[in-house]
Amino acid sequence: MKICRCLTEDGQIHYGLHNPATSGTIHVLEGDILTSLQPTGRQLKILAYLPTVTTPNIFALGLSYRKHADEIGTDVAPYPIVFIKANTSVTGHNTKILLPAAGPDQVDYEGELAVIIGKGGKNIKTTEAMSHVLGYTCANDVSARDWQFEKQQGQWTRGKGFDTFCPLGPCLVTRDEIPDPNGLGIWTMINDLVVQDASTAGLLYDIATNVSDLSQSLTLLPGTVILTGTPEGVGFTRQPPLFLREGDRVTVTIAGIGTLVNLVQKELH
Repeated sequence: MKICRCLTEDGQIHYGLHNPATSGTIHVLEGDILTSLQPTGRQLKILAYLPTVTTPNIFALGLSYRKHADEIGTDVAPYPIVFIKANTSVTGHNTKILLPAAGPDQVDYEGELAVIIGKGGKNIKTTEAMSHVLGYTCANDVSARDWQFEKQQGQWTRGKGFDTFCPLGPCLVTRDEIPDPNGLGIWTMINDLVVQDASTAGLLYDIATNVSDLSQSLTLLPGTVILTGTPEGVGFTRQPPLFLREGDRVTVTIAGIGTLVNLVQKELH
């Protein structure tokens, strides 16, 4: 299933079947996305898209594509590099990415495949890792490079954790609809410019390996979001650099999932 979570015309928040052809409405589902959802036969108008899951943790992988490591001039690590984004950074499809009032000078985009954990676990074997995956969605690991590299002296949490810096959407696609997540096309556009054109086949470690590695001595709770890293083409490596500006339209498209759309706006004090 392709599942979205929306505020609807009845003033309530509902899960629903996502259909781009009828993007203004959803076929309402009831139940818990982490256990089971059932159709209700109701159809409601969408007022706003919300993040599909309420996540207990966001773990993100860095330098997980060799070409991305090459473009920033660094070696790849012999194991996945992991950092954490704030839960309050999550936002949904068709919402705003806010250039932070704390310093909006070098805000960058990073289109990524996000993995959503459905069944929690710890010390998960690689051979069993995919059974813990609920599904996938598009993500943008928005990053304030001045905070990431200069103001915080290489510590990534602040620069990647501002409010709205983790757009997710437009829907969660359940694992059964994507039998192989390791070969999905992924594209990022700023307005009409394609800035990232790659495939998850370029990941240094496949999805099962990443899930298993992250779970070692660390419990993955149901609803955990894993950002699998960004391919080459990010803004700060370009000449001249390409950073987000107010009014930009950022889209992240992943084959088999859909297109996540966010407009950029300055945060008001």
